[in-house]
Amino acid sequence: MAFLRTSEPERTRGASEGACHLYVLPCAYEDLLKLGFSRQPLERMQALHPRFFEFFDLDRALLVETETVRDARRLELELGHRLNEHSAPAPLTVRVQAAGLTEWYRGAYPLLAQAVEGLAQTGHTVHAPLRGWIQAQMQARAPALFGWGMAVLDRVEGEPGHLDRMQMLHALRQQVLDVLDAHRALDIDVGDYLPDALAQWYARRSR
Repeated sequence: MAFLRTSEPERTRGASEGACHLYVLPCAYEDLLKLGFSRQPLERMQALHPRFFEFFDLDRALLVETETVRDARRLELELGHRLNEHSAPAPLTVRVQAAGLTEWYRGAYPLLAQAVEGLAQTGHTVHAPLRGWIQAQMQARAPALFGWGMAVLDRVEGEPGHLDRMQMLHALRQQVLDVLDAHRALDIDVGDYLPDALAQWYARRSR
Protein backbone atom coordinates (compact mmCIF):
# COMPACT_ATOMS: atom_id res chain seq x y z
CA MET A 1 0.00 0.00 0.00
CA ALA A 2 1.13 3.54 -0.71
CA PHE A 3 0.93 4.54 2.94
CA LEU A 4 3.24 1.79 4.20
CA ARG A 5 6.34 3.84 3.61
CA THR A 6 6.69 7.57 3.24
CA SER A 7 8.84 10.57 3.99
CA GLU A 8 8.16 14.28 4.22
CA PRO A 9 9.10 15.57 0.75
CA GLU A 10 7.24 18.83 1.30
CA ARG A 11 10.22 20.23 3.16
CA THR A 12 12.65 19.65 0.30
CA ARG A 13 10.63 20.30 -2.85
CA GLY A 14 9.67 23.66 -4.30
CA ALA A 15 7.70 25.84 -1.91
CA SER A 16 4.69 26.23 -4.21
CA GLU A 17 4.35 22.80 -5.83
CA GLY A 18 0.75 21.58 -5.72
CA ALA A 19 -2.06 21.46 -3.18
CA CYS A 20 -1.28 20.74 0.43
CA HIS A 21 -2.86 20.28 3.85
CA LEU A 22 -2.32 21.71 7.30
CA TYR A 23 -2.96 19.08 9.95
CA VAL A 24 -3.62 19.07 13.69
CA LEU A 25 -3.16 15.57 15.14
CA PRO A 26 -4.00 15.24 18.84
CA CYS A 27 -2.78 12.15 20.65
CA ALA A 28 -5.47 9.80 21.84
CA TYR A 29 -4.56 9.46 25.51
CA GLU A 30 -2.75 12.64 26.50
CA ASP A 31 -2.99 16.37 25.96
CA LEU A 32 -0.34 16.47 23.23
CA LEU A 33 -0.65 17.16 19.51
CA LYS A 34 1.36 17.43 16.31
CA LEU A 35 1.00 20.45 14.03
CA GLY A 36 2.33 20.24 10.50
CA PHE A 37 1.64 20.19 6.79
CA SER A 38 1.74 17.52 4.12
CA ARG A 39 0.62 16.80 0.60
CA GLN A 40 -0.33 13.31 1.76
CA PRO A 41 -1.72 13.48 5.31
CA LEU A 42 -2.64 9.80 5.52
CA GLU A 43 0.88 8.72 4.62
CA ARG A 44 2.28 11.32 7.00
CA MET A 45 0.26 9.95 9.90
CA GLN A 46 1.38 6.40 9.19
CA ALA A 47 4.99 7.55 8.93
CA LEU A 48 4.78 9.18 12.36
CA HIS A 49 3.35 6.06 13.98
CA PRO A 50 2.56 2.66 12.40
CA ARG A 51 -0.64 2.41 14.44
CA PHE A 52 -1.70 5.98 13.80
CA PHE A 53 -5.37 4.98 14.11
CA GLU A 54 -4.80 4.24 17.81
CA PHE A 55 -2.06 6.76 18.56
CA PHE A 56 -3.96 9.80 17.25
CA ASP A 57 -7.51 10.77 18.16
CA LEU A 58 -9.11 10.76 14.72
CA ASP A 59 -12.37 12.12 16.09
CA ARG A 60 -10.61 15.33 17.17
CA ALA A 61 -7.97 15.59 14.44
CA LEU A 62 -8.31 18.50 11.99
CA LEU A 63 -7.26 19.02 8.38
CA VAL A 64 -7.23 22.25 6.36
CA GLU A 65 -6.85 22.18 2.58
CA THR A 66 -4.60 24.77 0.94
CA GLU A 67 -3.88 25.54 -2.69
CA THR A 68 -0.10 25.40 -2.35
CA VAL A 69 2.60 24.08 -0.05
CA ARG A 70 3.60 27.70 0.56
CA ASP A 71 0.13 28.44 1.95
CA ALA A 72 0.23 25.44 4.27
CA ARG A 73 3.73 26.30 5.48
CA ARG A 74 2.65 29.89 6.16
CA LEU A 75 -0.32 28.72 8.22
CA GLU A 76 1.87 26.34 10.19
CA LEU A 77 4.36 29.09 10.99
CA GLU A 78 1.65 31.58 11.96
CA LEU A 79 -0.04 29.12 14.27
CA GLY A 80 3.22 27.82 15.68
CA HIS A 81 4.30 31.33 16.68
CA ARG A 82 1.19 31.59 18.84
CA LEU A 83 2.03 28.35 20.61
CA ASN A 84 5.58 28.91 21.85
CA GLU A 85 4.62 28.45 25.48
CA HIS A 86 2.94 25.15 24.62
CA SER A 87 6.00 23.57 22.97
CA ALA A 88 6.64 20.01 24.12
CA PRO A 89 9.03 17.16 23.27
CA ALA A 90 7.85 14.53 20.82
CA PRO A 91 6.56 11.24 22.24
CA LEU A 92 9.22 8.55 22.45
CA THR A 93 7.15 6.25 20.25
CA VAL A 94 7.20 8.59 17.24
CA ARG A 95 9.46 7.35 14.46
CA VAL A 96 12.69 9.34 14.41
CA GLN A 97 13.15 8.64 10.70
CA ALA A 98 9.82 10.36 9.98
CA ALA A 99 11.35 13.75 10.84
CA GLY A 100 8.49 14.26 13.25
CA LEU A 101 10.31 15.42 16.37
CA THR A 102 9.31 19.10 16.13
CA GLU A 103 6.03 21.04 16.24
CA TRP A 104 4.59 19.11 19.17
CA TYR A 105 2.48 21.09 21.63
CA ARG A 106 0.77 20.43 24.95
CA GLY A 107 -2.46 22.15 25.96
CA ALA A 108 -2.84 23.83 22.57
CA TYR A 109 -5.85 22.02 21.12
CA PRO A 110 -8.51 24.61 22.04
CA LEU A 111 -6.44 27.39 20.46
CA LEU A 112 -5.87 25.43 17.26
CA ALA A 113 -9.48 24.25 17.03
CA GLN A 114 -10.60 27.88 17.25
CA ALA A 115 -8.05 28.92 14.62
CA VAL A 116 -9.16 26.18 12.26
CA GLU A 117 -12.79 27.20 12.74
CA GLY A 118 -11.76 30.71 11.73
CA LEU A 119 -10.10 29.35 8.59
CA ALA A 120 -13.31 27.51 7.72
CA GLN A 121 -15.28 30.73 8.04
CA THR A 122 -12.92 32.48 5.63
CA GLY A 123 -13.45 29.86 2.94
CA HIS A 124 -10.90 27.12 3.58
CA THR A 125 -12.07 23.55 3.20
CA VAL A 126 -11.76 21.95 6.62
CA HIS A 127 -12.19 18.27 7.51
CA ALA A 128 -13.25 18.00 11.14
CA PRO A 129 -13.30 15.46 12.52
CA LEU A 130 -10.73 13.77 10.32
CA ARG A 131 -12.00 10.20 10.66
CA GLY A 132 -14.44 10.43 7.74
CA TRP A 133 -11.82 11.86 5.40
CA ILE A 134 -9.30 9.14 6.28
CA GLN A 135 -11.94 6.45 5.87
CA ALA A 136 -12.79 7.71 2.38
CA GLN A 137 -9.12 7.80 1.43
CA MET A 138 -8.51 4.25 2.60
CA GLN A 139 -11.70 2.92 1.05
CA ALA A 140 -10.68 4.33 -2.33
CA ARG A 141 -7.32 2.55 -2.09
CA ALA A 142 -8.70 -0.75 -0.79
CA PRO A 143 -8.65 -2.49 -4.21
CA ALA A 144 -4.85 -2.19 -4.16
CA LEU A 145 -4.78 -4.49 -1.12
CA PHE A 146 -4.88 -7.55 -3.37
CA GLY A 147 -1.60 -6.77 -5.12
CA TRP A 148 -0.02 -5.76 -1.83
CA GLY A 149 -1.21 -9.00 -0.25
CA MET A 150 0.22 -11.08 -3.08
CA ALA A 151 3.57 -9.33 -2.59
CA VAL A 152 3.44 -10.18 1.12
CA LEU A 153 2.79 -13.86 0.37
CA ASP A 154 5.57 -13.97 -2.21
CA ARG A 155 7.98 -12.43 0.29
CA VAL A 156 7.11 -15.02 2.94
CA GLU A 157 7.62 -17.91 0.53
CA GLY A 158 10.80 -16.55 -1.01
CA GLU A 159 12.85 -15.58 2.05
CA PRO A 160 15.91 -17.88 2.32
CA GLY A 161 17.56 -19.01 5.57
CA HIS A 162 15.63 -20.25 8.58
CA LEU A 163 16.80 -17.70 11.17
CA ASP A 164 16.67 -14.71 8.82
CA ARG A 165 13.27 -15.84 7.62
CA MET A 166 11.92 -16.03 11.16
CA GLN A 167 13.21 -12.54 11.95
CA MET A 168 11.77 -11.19 8.74
CA LEU A 169 8.44 -12.88 9.37
CA HIS A 170 8.10 -11.27 12.78
CA ALA A 171 8.65 -7.77 11.39
CA LEU A 172 6.49 -8.44 8.34
CA ARG A 173 3.68 -9.92 10.41
CA GLN A 174 3.53 -6.76 12.53
CA GLN A 175 3.56 -4.58 9.43
CA VAL A 176 0.71 -6.58 7.93
CA LEU A 177 -1.28 -6.33 11.15
CA ASP A 178 -0.73 -2.57 11.30
CA VAL A 179 -2.09 -2.14 7.78
CA LEU A 180 -5.08 -4.44 8.15
CA ASP A 181 -5.94 -3.29 11.66
CA ALA A 182 -6.01 0.28 10.32
CA HIS A 183 -8.70 -0.71 7.83
CA ARG A 184 -10.70 -2.51 10.49
CA ALA A 185 -10.45 0.52 12.81
CA LEU A 186 -11.91 2.64 10.00
CA ASP A 187 -14.76 0.13 9.44
CA ILE A 188 -13.40 -1.08 6.09
CA ASP A 189 -13.90 -4.80 5.47
CA VAL A 190 -10.69 -6.08 3.88
CA GLY A 191 -11.96 -9.61 3.32
CA ASP A 192 -13.07 -9.01 -0.26
CA TYR A 193 -9.80 -7.34 -1.24
CA LEU A 194 -7.14 -9.73 0.06
CA PRO A 195 -5.78 -12.98 -1.43
CA ASP A 196 -7.65 -15.89 0.16
CA ALA A 197 -4.69 -17.16 2.18
CA LEU A 198 -4.03 -13.77 3.73
CA ALA A 199 -7.72 -13.07 4.32
CA GLN A 200 -8.11 -16.39 6.15
CA TRP A 201 -5.00 -15.76 8.26
CA TYR A 202 -6.25 -12.32 9.27
CA ALA A 203 -9.73 -13.62 10.05
CA ARG A 204 -8.21 -16.12 12.46
CA ARG A 205 -6.05 -13.41 14.06
CA SER A 206 -9.05 -11.11 14.47
CA ARG A 207 -11.28 -13.50 16.39
